Amino acid sequence: MIAADPRSDTRLFATCFAAIVATSFCFILRALVVDDWGREFALSETQKGELLGVGLWPFSISIVLLSLLIDRIGFRTALWFAAASHVVGLAVLLTASGYWGLYVGTFAMALGNGAVEAAANPLVATLYSHDKPKWLNRLHAAWPAGLILGGVLALAAGAATDWRIKCALLAIPVAVYVFMLIGRRFPVSERVAFGVSYRAMLSEAGFVSAAIIILLIMLEIGRLADLSTSALVGIVAVLTAAYAVLTRGAVGRPLFIMLVLIMIPLATTELSTDGWISSLMEPEMRRLGLQAGWVLVYTSAIVFVIRIFAGSLIHWLKPLPVLAAASGLAFLGLYALSTATGFWLLAAATLYGIGKSFFWGTSLGVCSEQFPKGGAVTINVMAGAGMLAAGIIGSVLLGAAQDRATADALVDRDARQGTHLAETYLTGTKVSIFGPYRALDATKVAGGDPPDRALLSEIQGDAKKTALKDVAKLPLVMLVAYLVLIAIFRRRGGYRPVVLAQAAE
Repeated sequence: MIAADPRSDTRLFATCFAAIVATSFCFILRALVVDDWGREFALSETQKGELLGVGLWPFSISIVLLSLLIDRIGFRTALWFAAASHVVGLAVLLTASGYWGLYVGTFAMALGNGAVEAAANPLVATLYSHDKPKWLNRLHAAWPAGLILGGVLALAAGAATDWRIKCALLAIPVAVYVFMLIGRRFPVSERVAFGVSYRAMLSEAGFVSAAIIILLIMLEIGRLADLSTSALVGIVAVLTAAYAVLTRGAVGRPLFIMLVLIMIPLATTELSTDGWISSLMEPEMRRLGLQAGWVLVYTSAIVFVIRIFAGSLIHWLKPLPVLAAASGLAFLGLYALSTATGFWLLAAATLYGIGKSFFWGTSLGVCSEQFPKGGAVTINVMAGAGMLAAGIIGSVLLGAAQDRATADALVDRDARQGTHLAETYLTGTKVSIFGPYRALDATKVAGGDPPDRALLSEIQGDAKKTALKDVAKLPLVMLVAYLVLIAIFRRRGGYRPVVLAQAAE
């Protein structure tokens, strides 16, 4: 059994909370300066989406790999690795001179973010095994707390402040959690304490979920390394086969595989949208005389409050009905954001904020309650799949949707009015994970005639609304999936947490 020490548990929880605050500082500071990067380095919307994405998908490399090792190296080592990654990544980012410098610095910080969650999720599930959804929601209240703190500090600095100064704010929360790490003692995980074997842990996830993770990672690595399709398929097959050998052919629990798949639209809805929200809402917020980042700060405040007090509601309604209701609210909020103006912008943001509040912590709580034998692997594969999807698919999807809508609008206008806007202002063909595309050339736009610039700004504003409508479809997919899961559990007699007994039993 796991010996309880309330004071020590509280200190460890506080350390994890502070570390996750640092990860969300990375996120919001990047979201608030991505347009500055675009202007300074003449980036397309798709390239900006790739930079937002690389702040997410490398998270999965460290969270998954460390999940396989965490019970051997310990929670402390994983958190120190996170601190080193944050420091190195910030140094590279602040000295970047173009797209690839921004990419590498953001990549390193994302590895640190993954290491934080690789340790924090199973540690909190171990410390509070009696009420995992409640405490995992409270742990992930640190995410909006960091968004609020980082957002307020960066926005208070003003739009004219150099983006490097804003990014340097990350040093504050990193220093705090490093200080809290010094001298801290960590327990073994719940899985180790109950004597569940390493192979049994891997078998809970199974090679199908491993294949999903490996495929998502290799899609981005293949793009960067320009790998052929056959090489990509071969690498995925070899790595999946290796995992299957380790688990003696364990496919994995069907319910777990379904939860992993649901994390793809879930993370895109929450994280990809949050990464883009400042840019997407900029035209409407400018009309109100406000910086667009205040939308993210406002919704983060809603998320923080709800996650702190979510435990009672989840205990009363059960996790899956809560997730279904949250998906419906997120759909309504995102769709309304794509059309709202003035006061209704606040109302739409409120709906979206309430909906996304329950997503991350509750989903991880369900996973940990239903698959406690999976230990660090199942809970972190869930989180890793979400971050991969948000980084590789979601963030780029939102950028590509804007570029596509803008290019289509220019071509259509040229055809109707005999103008040559597309030829004048669009780049040559570029390639992303979603195939070839053309984007506005920021240098040509900056040097264009004032009437053209005004027209292009209006077209871009419409394209941003189109992107929000596209992403609003994802929580509808989640709603259907959760209703299916509710029906499955009702046939089993209702939702009940699985209590981890001694392995011998």
